[in-house]
Amino acid sequence: MEEEKKKNKDNIKEAPEGYYSNRPRLGYQGQSRFRRELGKCMTYFIVVAAGITFYFALLRLTDISGVFAKAVDVLKPFLYGALIAFLLNPIVRQVDVTLIPVLEKRARNREKAEKLSRTVGIALAIVIMIAIITGLFNMLIPELYQSIRSLVFTLPSQINGLMDQLNEIVRDDSNIGVMLRTFVEEATETFENWLKSNFFQQANDIMTILTTGVIDFVGEIFNALIGIIVSIYILYSKEMFGKQGKKITYAVLNARHANIVLHVMQKANEIFGGFLIGKIIDSAIIGLLCFFGLTLLNMPYTLLVSVIVGVTNVIPFFGPYIGAIPSAVLILLADPIKGVYFLVFILVLQQLDGNFIGPKILGSSTGLSSFWVIFAILLGGGMFGFIGMLLGVPSFAVIYYIVQMVVNGRLHKKNLPEATEFYDEFSFVDDSGKYMISRETLQRKQREAEEEKEGEGTSGNDTI
Repeated sequence: MEEEKKKNKDNIKEAPEGYYSNRPRLGYQGQSRFRRELGKCMTYFIVVAAGITFYFALLRLTDISGVFAKAVDVLKPFLYGALIAFLLNPIVRQVDVTLIPVLEKRARNREKAEKLSRTVGIALAIVIMIAIITGLFNMLIPELYQSIRSLVFTLPSQINGLMDQLNEIVRDDSNIGVMLRTFVEEATETFENWLKSNFFQQANDIMTILTTGVIDFVGEIFNALIGIIVSIYILYSKEMFGKQGKKITYAVLNARHANIVLHVMQKANEIFGGFLIGKIIDSAIIGLLCFFGLTLLNMPYTLLVSVIVGVTNVIPFFGPYIGAIPSAVLILLADPIKGVYFLVFILVLQQLDGNFIGPKILGSSTGLSSFWVIFAILLGGGMFGFIGMLLGVPSFAVIYYIVQMVVNGRLHKKNLPEATEFYDEFSFVDDSGKYMISRETLQRKQREAEEEKEGEGTSGNDTI
């Protein structure tokens, strides 16, 4: 009995002070049978509950989409701020790279040097953005006013001239004259009926749409101004946001899946950054070339047309045509011959952009073929309008990269080649899972290997 008391006394140790003041780590070392069974029951319950929730979500899809749209509308300043910060980040990063080493030598405190450099970088980026926007408005608004004023004064005379030519043709007794006379009479009657029945109603609708459009435009401007303030906070705290996102990712997912997610996010940042920044630079160059070209050709509405062509060029593939159509109509109303010259000039300019300027600036930032670019533009534009046409290509490029990564990973597990060129018409995988290369592919690979060896030998001789 005394030995047992002595043994229990030896097992008693003094408790450290402040034990419960330290934050405990959640978790457990193992699972009992009860916990395992409880886990299975919870899994079944979650699956059933998720199925029921999904069913009722489909029934209330309109209400859910309305709530989502309301949330997006409320968060627009933050969305604008994130977009502005994303576009200004290259300027801020370049200022940090240049200025921090200089300030660190003088201040001898890296933290102060980083804060001062960040302040200078953000201020410079905001000034550049405001200068560009102000310059565009100063160029565009006076030119737009002059263009509208010129149209108001010249359009009636142009229409009268067109009507005189039609009257001369109508007075002709030929078959074409009879057909045109009938067409003019029917068109006139239809126009008069429209004025009597629908004009005032449609005029009210148009005024309502214009009023709503003006209010929405003012609201968007207000959201953009708040977005500029939000972008300043984002640029100041971008490293902290990155660390927090990384921390949450590692906390929620296991290490392997977390690394995959972080890799995809980094790749998405590269794709979006390379595409958007490259497209803006490319569109600015196209706008300047259009301005110089139209000035040499003595075209009307030179500045207005150049801005339209440059802005719409941001949209891949279809952007040049979207900007060329209204511009061509403006020039055709002023001078039909110059309108034809403008269409030829735009065709040449877009060939230059598509074959030389665009590839040099954008390179292979998206990694998509022409087919998938068109597919992404049509899909994004059909679902989300202008924003979808602009962001559809980089968004689809990220999805394409994820699918490619999954496919290549599964091929790697099966010990199969990952390059697409290996899966030609005559190559196949037999029932045992062994890849059988075709003669054409094998010969092509041998030629490429020989050319690569010859190139290495030539460069080695040049070095010697």
